[in-house]
Amino acid sequence: MPTIKAAVCREFGAPLVIEDIQIAAPGFGEVEVTLDAVAICHSDISYAEGAWGGDLPAVYGHEAAGTVTAIGTGAGNFNVGDPVVVTLIRACGSCPSCAGGEPTICETPYDGLRGPIKTADGGPLMQAMACGAFAEKVVVNHRQIVRIPDDMGRDVACLLSCGVITGVGAAVNAAKLRAGQDVVVIGAGGVGLNAIQGARIAGARRIVAVDMTQDKLDIAREFGATDGVLATHKAPWKAAFRALGGRGADAVLVTVGAIPAYDSAPRYLGRGGKAVMIGMPHSGAMAEYEPVTMSFLGQGFIGSKMGDVVIQRDIPWMIDLYQQGRLKLDELISGRWRFDQINEAIADTKTGSAKRNVILFDR
Repeated sequence: MPTIKAAVCREFGAPLVIEDIQIAAPGFGEVEVTLDAVAICHSDISYAEGAWGGDLPAVYGHEAAGTVTAIGTGAGNFNVGDPVVVTLIRACGSCPSCAGGEPTICETPYDGLRGPIKTADGGPLMQAMACGAFAEKVVVNHRQIVRIPDDMGRDVACLLSCGVITGVGAAVNAAKLRAGQDVVVIGAGGVGLNAIQGARIAGARRIVAVDMTQDKLDIAREFGATDGVLATHKAPWKAAFRALGGRGADAVLVTVGAIPAYDSAPRYLGRGGKAVMIGMPHSGAMAEYEPVTMSFLGQGFIGSKMGDVVIQRDIPWMIDLYQQGRLKLDELISGRWRFDQINEAIADTKTGSAKRNVILFDR
Protein backbone atom coordinates (compact mmCIF):
# COMPACT_ATOMS: atom_id res chain seq x y z
CA MET A 1 0.00 0.00 0.00
CA PRO A 2 1.29 3.51 -0.80
CA THR A 3 2.00 5.94 2.02
CA ILE A 4 0.85 9.51 2.54
CA LYS A 5 1.21 12.13 5.26
CA ALA A 6 -1.63 12.52 7.74
CA ALA A 7 -2.24 14.37 11.01
CA VAL A 8 -2.98 11.55 13.45
CA CYS A 9 -4.68 11.81 16.84
CA ARG A 10 -3.02 9.33 19.18
CA GLU A 11 -4.27 10.76 22.47
CA PHE A 12 -7.42 12.77 23.16
CA GLY A 13 -6.54 16.37 23.95
CA ALA A 14 -2.96 16.06 22.70
CA PRO A 15 -1.52 17.75 19.58
CA LEU A 16 -1.98 15.88 16.32
CA VAL A 17 1.09 14.11 14.96
CA ILE A 18 1.97 14.36 11.28
CA GLU A 19 3.21 10.95 10.21
CA ASP A 20 3.23 8.49 7.35
CA ILE A 21 0.17 6.27 7.00
CA GLN A 22 -0.88 3.63 4.49
CA ILE A 23 -3.83 4.16 2.17
CA ALA A 24 -5.51 1.51 0.03
CA ALA A 25 -6.57 1.89 -3.58
CA PRO A 26 -10.26 2.69 -4.06
CA GLY A 27 -12.52 -0.37 -4.05
CA PHE A 28 -16.00 -0.84 -5.42
CA GLY A 29 -17.97 2.42 -5.38
CA GLU A 30 -14.97 4.39 -4.07
CA VAL A 31 -12.77 7.19 -5.36
CA GLU A 32 -9.38 8.52 -4.32
CA VAL A 33 -9.17 12.28 -3.94
CA THR A 34 -5.86 14.08 -3.62
CA LEU A 35 -6.61 17.05 -1.42
CA ASP A 36 -5.80 20.71 -1.99
CA ALA A 37 -7.56 22.13 1.05
CA VAL A 38 -9.29 21.08 4.25
CA ALA A 39 -11.04 23.39 6.70
CA ILE A 40 -11.00 22.95 10.46
CA CYS A 41 -14.45 22.41 11.93
CA HIS A 42 -15.24 22.54 15.64
CA SER A 43 -16.53 18.97 15.31
CA ASP A 44 -13.01 17.83 14.44
CA ILE A 45 -11.72 19.56 17.55
CA SER A 46 -14.42 18.07 19.76
CA TYR A 47 -13.67 14.58 18.47
CA ALA A 48 -9.93 15.06 19.01
CA GLU A 49 -10.62 16.18 22.58
CA GLY A 50 -12.64 13.03 23.27
CA ALA A 51 -16.02 14.76 23.54
CA TRP A 52 -17.83 11.91 21.79
CA GLY A 53 -15.45 9.03 22.41
CA GLY A 54 -14.25 6.88 19.52
CA ASP A 55 -11.24 4.72 18.66
CA LEU A 56 -7.63 5.84 18.54
CA PRO A 57 -5.42 6.35 16.68
CA ALA A 58 -7.63 8.30 14.30
CA VAL A 59 -7.48 10.75 11.42
CA TYR A 60 -10.10 13.50 11.62
CA GLY A 61 -11.02 16.16 9.08
CA HIS A 62 -14.13 16.22 6.90
CA GLU A 63 -14.40 19.58 5.12
CA ALA A 64 -12.20 19.11 2.06
CA ALA A 65 -11.71 19.75 -1.65
CA GLY A 66 -9.31 18.31 -4.17
CA THR A 67 -8.95 16.32 -7.38
CA VAL A 68 -10.05 12.78 -8.20
CA THR A 69 -6.87 10.78 -8.83
CA ALA A 70 -8.15 7.19 -8.92
CA ILE A 71 -11.54 5.51 -9.36
CA GLY A 72 -12.79 2.08 -8.33
CA THR A 73 -15.42 0.15 -10.22
CA GLY A 74 -19.04 1.22 -9.83
CA ALA A 75 -18.09 4.71 -8.66
CA GLY A 76 -20.60 6.81 -10.56
CA ASN A 77 -19.89 9.23 -13.38
CA PHE A 78 -16.63 10.67 -12.09
CA ASN A 79 -13.38 10.91 -14.01
CA VAL A 80 -9.75 11.20 -12.98
CA GLY A 81 -8.98 14.91 -12.90
CA ASP A 82 -12.42 16.02 -11.69
CA PRO A 83 -12.29 18.77 -9.06
CA VAL A 84 -14.58 17.85 -6.16
CA VAL A 85 -15.62 18.63 -2.63
CA VAL A 86 -15.49 15.77 -0.11
CA THR A 87 -18.14 15.44 2.60
CA LEU A 88 -18.73 13.11 5.54
CA ILE A 89 -22.23 12.23 4.28
CA ARG A 90 -21.74 8.58 3.36
CA ALA A 91 -25.22 7.68 2.14
CA CYS A 92 -25.94 4.11 1.08
CA GLY A 93 -28.74 5.25 -1.21
CA SER A 94 -31.09 2.38 -0.38
CA CYS A 95 -32.00 2.39 3.33
CA PRO A 96 -35.38 3.89 4.35
CA SER A 97 -33.81 7.26 5.21
CA CYS A 98 -31.86 7.55 1.97
CA ALA A 99 -34.81 6.32 -0.09
CA GLY A 100 -36.97 8.88 1.70
CA GLY A 101 -34.70 11.75 0.66
CA GLU A 102 -32.84 12.09 3.98
CA PRO A 103 -29.29 10.88 3.24
CA THR A 104 -27.76 12.77 6.17
CA ILE A 105 -29.36 10.24 8.53
CA CYS A 106 -28.45 7.15 6.50
CA GLU A 107 -29.13 4.01 8.53
CA THR A 108 -26.33 1.87 7.09
CA PRO A 109 -23.42 1.84 9.57
CA TYR A 110 -19.84 2.48 8.53
CA ASP A 111 -16.89 1.04 10.43
CA GLY A 112 -14.01 3.48 10.13
CA LEU A 113 -11.58 0.93 11.56
CA ARG A 114 -12.17 -1.22 8.48
CA GLY A 115 -11.65 1.69 6.13
CA PRO A 116 -8.86 2.35 3.63
CA ILE A 117 -6.17 3.68 6.00
CA LYS A 118 -3.71 1.99 8.34
CA THR A 119 -0.72 3.09 10.37
CA ALA A 120 2.70 2.96 8.75
CA ASP A 121 3.32 -0.49 10.23
CA GLY A 122 -0.09 -1.81 9.10
CA GLY A 123 -1.93 -1.33 12.38
CA PRO A 124 -5.56 -0.19 12.76
CA LEU A 125 -6.26 3.48 12.09
CA MET A 126 -9.69 5.07 12.39
CA GLN A 127 -10.99 6.91 9.33
CA ALA A 128 -13.06 9.28 11.43
CA MET A 129 -16.39 10.51 10.11
CA ALA A 130 -15.94 8.25 7.06
CA CYS A 131 -13.54 10.83 5.73
CA GLY A 132 -10.18 11.29 7.49
CA ALA A 133 -9.33 14.43 5.53
CA PHE A 134 -6.48 15.71 7.70
CA ALA A 135 -4.33 13.89 5.17
CA GLU A 136 -2.85 14.34 1.72
CA LYS A 137 -5.37 11.93 0.19
CA VAL A 138 -8.67 10.28 1.05
CA VAL A 139 -10.48 7.25 -0.29
CA VAL A 140 -14.24 7.69 0.11
CA ASN A 141 -17.52 6.47 -1.33
CA HIS A 142 -18.45 8.26 -4.55
CA ARG A 143 -21.71 9.44 -2.96
CA GLN A 144 -19.63 11.62 -0.61
CA ILE A 145 -18.26 13.87 -3.35
CA VAL A 146 -19.68 16.52 -5.66
CA ARG A 147 -18.02 17.97 -8.72
CA ILE A 148 -17.21 21.68 -8.62
CA PRO A 149 -16.27 24.19 -11.34
CA ASP A 150 -12.69 23.92 -12.62
CA ASP A 151 -11.96 27.55 -11.77
CA MET A 152 -13.34 27.50 -8.22
CA GLY A 153 -10.70 27.96 -5.54
CA ARG A 154 -10.32 24.80 -3.49
CA ASP A 155 -9.85 26.84 -0.30
CA VAL A 156 -13.29 28.35 -0.85
CA ALA A 157 -14.90 25.16 -2.16
CA CYS A 158 -13.97 23.05 0.86
CA LEU A 159 -16.23 25.21 3.05
CA LEU A 160 -19.21 23.79 1.18
CA SER A 161 -18.47 20.34 2.61
CA CYS A 162 -19.83 21.09 6.09
CA GLY A 163 -20.10 24.56 7.60
CA VAL A 164 -21.94 26.16 4.70
CA ILE A 165 -24.36 23.34 3.94
CA THR A 166 -25.04 22.86 7.65
CA GLY A 167 -25.94 26.49 8.25
CA VAL A 168 -27.73 27.31 5.02
CA GLY A 169 -29.45 23.94 4.99
CA ALA A 170 -30.69 24.35 8.56
CA ALA A 171 -32.45 27.56 7.60
CA VAL A 172 -33.85 26.38 4.27
CA ASN A 173 -34.36 22.61 4.69
CA ALA A 174 -34.88 22.11 8.43
CA ALA A 175 -36.56 25.35 9.53
CA LYS A 176 -38.28 25.62 6.13
CA LEU A 177 -38.23 29.39 6.41
CA ARG A 178 -40.64 31.36 4.29
CA ALA A 179 -40.36 34.92 3.08
CA GLY A 180 -41.38 37.39 5.78
CA GLN A 181 -40.68 35.17 8.77
CA ASP A 182 -38.46 36.19 11.68
CA VAL A 183 -35.37 34.29 12.79
CA VAL A 184 -32.99 34.25 15.74
CA VAL A 185 -29.58 32.68 15.18
CA ILE A 186 -27.72 31.79 18.39
CA GLY A 187 -23.99 31.77 17.69
CA ALA A 188 -22.27 33.82 14.99
CA GLY A 189 -19.36 31.48 14.25
CA GLY A 190 -18.80 29.61 11.00
CA VAL A 191 -22.09 27.67 11.02
CA GLY A 192 -24.03 30.59 12.49
CA LEU A 193 -22.95 32.98 9.76
CA ASN A 194 -24.15 30.49 7.18
CA ALA A 195 -27.46 30.04 9.00
CA ILE A 196 -27.80 33.82 8.78
CA GLN A 197 -27.05 33.64 5.06
CA GLY A 198 -29.61 30.89 4.64
CA ALA A 199 -32.26 32.95 6.41
CA ARG A 200 -31.45 35.93 4.21
CA ILE A 201 -31.63 33.83 1.05
CA ALA A 202 -34.97 32.39 2.21
CA GLY A 203 -36.36 35.93 2.51
CA ALA A 204 -36.56 36.34 6.29
CA ARG A 205 -37.92 39.70 7.45
CA ARG A 206 -35.72 40.09 10.52
CA ILE A 207 -32.63 38.06 11.42
CA VAL A 208 -31.37 38.56 14.96
CA ALA A 209 -27.86 37.28 15.71
CA VAL A 210 -27.03 36.39 19.32
CA ASP A 211 -23.42 35.98 20.39
CA MET A 212 -21.05 36.56 23.28
CA THR A 213 -18.97 39.27 21.58
CA GLN A 214 -19.76 42.52 19.78
CA ASP A 215 -17.12 41.80 17.13
CA LYS A 216 -19.01 38.71 16.01
CA LEU A 217 -22.29 40.58 15.98
CA ASP A 218 -20.72 43.18 13.70
CA ILE A 219 -19.55 40.42 11.34
CA ALA A 220 -23.01 38.85 11.46
CA ARG A 221 -24.49 42.03 10.01
CA GLU A 222 -22.15 41.73 7.04
CA PHE A 223 -23.65 38.30 6.33
CA GLY A 224 -27.26 39.43 6.57
CA ALA A 225 -28.25 39.86 10.22
CA THR A 226 -30.56 42.83 10.69
CA ASP A 227 -30.01 43.05 14.45
CA GLY A 228 -27.51 41.84 17.05
CA VAL A 229 -27.96 40.92 20.70
CA LEU A 230 -25.22 40.18 23.21
CA ALA A 231 -25.79 36.86 24.93
CA THR A 232 -24.11 38.30 28.01
CA HIS A 233 -27.18 40.43 28.74
CA LYS A 234 -29.30 39.28 31.67
CA ALA A 235 -32.25 38.40 29.41
CA PRO A 236 -31.10 38.59 25.79
CA TRP A 237 -34.39 37.12 24.53
CA LYS A 238 -36.12 40.32 25.67
CA ALA A 239 -33.81 42.38 23.44
CA ALA A 240 -34.51 40.00 20.56
CA PHE A 241 -38.25 40.37 21.24
CA ARG A 242 -37.95 44.15 20.93
CA ALA A 243 -35.86 43.83 17.74
CA LEU A 244 -38.63 41.72 16.21
CA GLY A 245 -41.22 44.38 16.91
CA GLY A 246 -42.66 42.92 20.08
CA ARG A 247 -43.01 39.28 19.06
CA GLY A 248 -41.09 36.04 19.26
CA ALA A 249 -39.26 34.36 16.40
CA ASP A 250 -40.73 31.91 13.92
CA ALA A 251 -37.47 29.93 14.14
CA VAL A 252 -34.48 29.87 16.45
CA LEU A 253 -31.38 28.27 14.99
CA VAL A 254 -28.98 27.06 17.71
CA THR A 255 -25.61 26.78 15.96
CA VAL A 256 -23.36 26.29 18.99
CA GLY A 257 -22.95 23.24 21.20
CA ALA A 258 -23.34 25.20 24.42
CA ILE A 259 -25.95 24.06 26.92
CA PRO A 260 -26.91 27.63 27.99
CA ALA A 261 -27.83 28.29 24.35
CA TYR A 262 -30.16 25.28 24.34
CA ASP A 263 -31.63 26.18 27.72
CA SER A 264 -32.55 29.65 26.50
CA ALA A 265 -33.64 28.80 22.94
CA PRO A 266 -37.38 28.39 23.68
CA ARG A 267 -37.47 31.84 25.26
CA TYR A 268 -36.85 33.44 21.87
CA LEU A 269 -39.73 31.63 20.17
CA GLY A 270 -43.08 33.07 19.20
CA ARG A 271 -46.34 31.15 18.98
CA GLY A 272 -45.97 28.17 16.68
CA GLY A 273 -42.23 28.68 16.43
CA LYS A 274 -39.59 25.99 16.40
CA ALA A 275 -36.04 25.72 17.64
CA VAL A 276 -33.64 23.95 15.29
CA MET A 277 -30.86 22.06 17.10
CA ILE A 278 -27.66 22.27 15.04
CA GLY A 279 -24.72 22.69 17.43
CA MET A 280 -23.55 19.49 19.13
CA PRO A 281 -22.83 19.56 22.89
CA HIS A 282 -20.53 16.95 24.41
CA SER A 283 -22.03 13.56 25.16
CA GLY A 284 -23.84 13.49 28.48
CA ALA A 285 -24.62 17.22 28.53
CA MET A 286 -28.29 17.91 29.35
CA ALA A 287 -30.54 20.89 28.62
CA GLU A 288 -33.76 21.87 30.41
CA TYR A 289 -37.00 23.44 29.21
CA GLU A 290 -40.61 23.72 30.34
CA PRO A 291 -42.68 21.48 28.06
CA VAL A 292 -46.08 22.82 29.12
CA THR A 293 -45.26 26.24 27.69
CA MET A 294 -44.13 24.80 24.39
CA SER A 295 -47.20 22.58 24.21
CA PHE A 296 -49.57 25.43 24.98
CA LEU A 297 -47.94 27.74 22.41
CA GLY A 298 -47.59 25.09 19.72
CA GLN A 299 -43.79 25.28 19.72
CA GLY A 300 -41.26 22.56 19.09
CA PHE A 301 -37.66 21.35 18.81
CA ILE A 302 -36.22 19.71 15.73
CA GLY A 303 -32.73 18.33 15.11
CA SER A 304 -30.83 19.13 11.93
CA LYS A 305 -27.80 17.11 10.86
CA MET A 306 -25.63 18.64 8.14
CA GLY A 307 -28.46 20.95 7.14
CA ASP A 308 -30.66 18.04 6.02
CA VAL A 309 -29.00 18.41 2.62
CA VAL A 310 -28.91 16.23 -0.43
CA ILE A 311 -25.39 17.18 -1.52
CA GLN A 312 -25.88 16.37 -5.20
CA ARG A 313 -28.81 18.83 -5.21
CA ASP A 314 -27.83 21.47 -2.69
CA ILE A 315 -24.10 22.00 -3.26
CA PRO A 316 -24.50 22.89 -6.97
CA TRP A 317 -27.31 25.27 -5.96
CA MET A 318 -25.07 26.95 -3.39
CA ILE A 319 -22.20 27.19 -5.88
CA ASP A 320 -24.58 28.96 -8.25
CA LEU A 321 -25.57 31.39 -5.50
CA TYR A 322 -21.88 32.03 -4.82
CA GLN A 323 -21.19 32.72 -8.49
CA GLN A 324 -24.08 35.18 -8.50
CA GLY A 325 -22.64 36.96 -5.46
CA ARG A 326 -25.60 35.97 -3.27
CA LEU A 327 -23.69 33.58 -0.99
CA LYS A 328 -20.52 34.73 0.75
CA LEU A 329 -17.72 32.15 0.88
CA ASP A 330 -14.41 34.00 0.54
CA GLU A 331 -15.34 36.16 3.51
CA LEU A 332 -15.68 33.08 5.72
CA ILE A 333 -11.97 32.28 5.60
CA SER A 334 -10.12 33.70 8.59
CA GLY A 335 -6.70 32.23 7.81
CA ARG A 336 -4.82 29.92 5.48
CA TRP A 337 -2.25 27.58 7.00
CA ARG A 338 0.30 25.02 5.87
CA PHE A 339 -0.28 21.37 6.73
CA ASP A 340 2.60 21.41 9.20
CA GLN A 341 0.82 24.28 11.02
CA ILE A 342 -2.35 22.29 11.68
CA ASN A 343 -2.01 22.37 15.47
CA GLU A 344 -1.53 26.14 15.36
CA ALA A 345 -4.61 26.46 13.17
CA ILE A 346 -6.59 24.33 15.61
CA ALA A 347 -5.44 26.45 18.54
CA ASP A 348 -6.48 29.60 16.68
CA THR A 349 -9.90 28.08 15.95
CA LYS A 350 -10.37 27.23 19.63
CA THR A 351 -10.04 30.91 20.58
CA GLY A 352 -13.48 31.41 19.06
CA SER A 353 -12.37 34.38 16.96
CA ALA A 354 -11.97 32.51 13.67
CA LYS A 355 -14.78 31.97 11.19
CA ARG A 356 -12.97 29.15 9.32
CA ASN A 357 -9.29 28.27 9.18
CA VAL A 358 -8.21 26.39 6.06
CA ILE A 359 -5.23 24.06 5.66
CA LEU A 360 -3.63 24.18 2.20
CA PHE A 361 -1.61 21.24 0.89
CA ASP A 362 1.54 22.04 -1.04
CA ARG A 363 1.62 19.73 -4.05
